[in-house]
Amino acid sequence: MSDLLRQQLLDTTRGRIVDLLQSGGSTADDLSTRLGVSKSAVRVQLTAMERDGVVVRAGKRPGTTRPSYVFELTPESRRYLSKAYLPLLAELVGELETSLPAGQLQAILRRAGKRLAQRLAAGRKAAGDLRARVTKASELMNTHFGAQTRVERNGQYVIRGAACPLAALTSTHPAVCLAVKAWLTEVVGAPVHECCERADQPRCRFEIRQR
Repeated sequence: MSDLLRQQLLDTTRGRIVDLLQSGGSTADDLSTRLGVSKSAVRVQLTAMERDGVVVRAGKRPGTTRPSYVFELTPESRRYLSKAYLPLLAELVGELETSLPAGQLQAILRRAGKRLAQRLAAGRKAAGDLRARVTKASELMNTHFGAQTRVERNGQYVIRGAACPLAALTSTHPAVCLAVKAWLTEVVGAPVHECCERADQPRCRFEIRQR
């Protein structure tokens, strides 16, 4: 998440609730007092955030008339908000790139992509014909990687992204795209050609060819 998008989120009531919950669980009443908004407005936001998997009820706190639920951020939300992953991963890939022969690093990234495909709920390979599998792979990229991709057909199938979720890495370490390519190959069960754009605005682009 960019600093601009993060700030835009935090400028909303939901974003301010997320910001407060990063320091620990809280009740709707506490959040209402700290935000200076009505309790009903906070409860509306918490209900929607719970439905969306942003917060979870983590217990109850005694009150004057009845207990109040304590809300906490879900682990997924905390991972999404963290700024540490990409910088640390970039340093790790940089260290491997310096320490290992190029062929060995590429092999590691390919194996990592295959293992990631095996861990997804969809299994090693999506079901259906090639079109259905490519469509499923695009959906999984959007769901699991935070990408914004769509499927195009121009003689062959192309998964094209509006941006690159790993742009902070791929701009300096293009070999990282090999992991995504290996992941896609496992999911669609067909040869994948990586032709991502890495200029001023990196974008994902993978061509899928029928065997």
